[in-house]
Amino acid sequence: MENENFEHVTVLLQEAVDALVTDASGAYVDGTFGRGGHSSKILASLAGDGKLLAIDKDLEAIDFAQQRFATDNRFSISHGSFARIEEFTEQQQLHGKVTGILLDLGVSSPQLDDPQRGFSFQYDGPLDMRMDTTCGESAAQWIARATEKEIADVIFTYGEDKFGRRMARAIVAEREKNPIETTAHLAQVVKDANPAWEKGKHPATRAFQAIRIQVNQELSDLEKCLDGALEALEVGGRLVVISFHSLEDRIVKRFIRRHVKGDDHLPQGIPYTNDMLRCRLKDISKKVKASSGEVNQNPRARSAVMRVSEKIA
Repeated sequence: MENENFEHVTVLLQEAVDALVTDASGAYVDGTFGRGGHSSKILASLAGDGKLLAIDKDLEAIDFAQQRFATDNRFSISHGSFARIEEFTEQQQLHGKVTGILLDLGVSSPQLDDPQRGFSFQYDGPLDMRMDTTCGESAAQWIARATEKEIADVIFTYGEDKFGRRMARAIVAEREKNPIETTAHLAQVVKDANPAWEKGKHPATRAFQAIRIQVNQELSDLEKCLDGALEALEVGGRLVVISFHSLEDRIVKRFIRRHVKGDDHLPQGIPYTNDMLRCRLKDISKKVKASSGEVNQNPRARSAVMRVSEKIA
């Protein structure tokens, strides 16, 4: 299916770019290009000597970016996980010189809405779920080899679903009879195993989310990216992160808090200066959520949380 069949509505577009761009001649990183909503807005805010490096795991996003911004010399894009942000900024001779980094976490609408990508239980398609289809194992491959305990732990931890064990037991029992290779098949197995449906939510929602996070190593990649982003930024550079999942937001919040607070392992009872704390970030704003108007236009914005911090050392 062609990319243009699947529209993506960028969440917190103006708010994110306003928080990010502090110097029109600066160098910026969009760690999750998607379909370029934030990148387009960032470029519109930059002067002729500004720079934007975009990153994405998805080859369809890379192709889209190369077509859309082919004539803009300020723009470049790298294929891979944003966990490699230090490597990518070094390649562009931007490491330690980046003015702002934006991370818009989660899955883009084109990925969710394309049945061939296997992200959604709402459409039947191959059970893939990989953001980068050039490497790693698909969801179907993982489900075929993972132990019952591994599946249960993933659904419980990443999906925060208390019925993870029941679902895992049902998945293992089913795969012994028939391989689970499509989204509709997995959704039916999970649906039948879920004894308590949440109002307004499909019973497979949490399980699909959890398996997607597992397949793409989303949380571990986020942790690596945050550490790398701090090193890639220049002093005074901004880190803007939009998350859609409580586990993601928790990681971001703790990361910012840790570097705002600094070293909390200094011996008690001994006087120390602020320099000794080695604080590296300051909070720029409290968490920002989408307006009611934006949520009405785009229900996927409901769970979005934006956090902004600035590197001070």
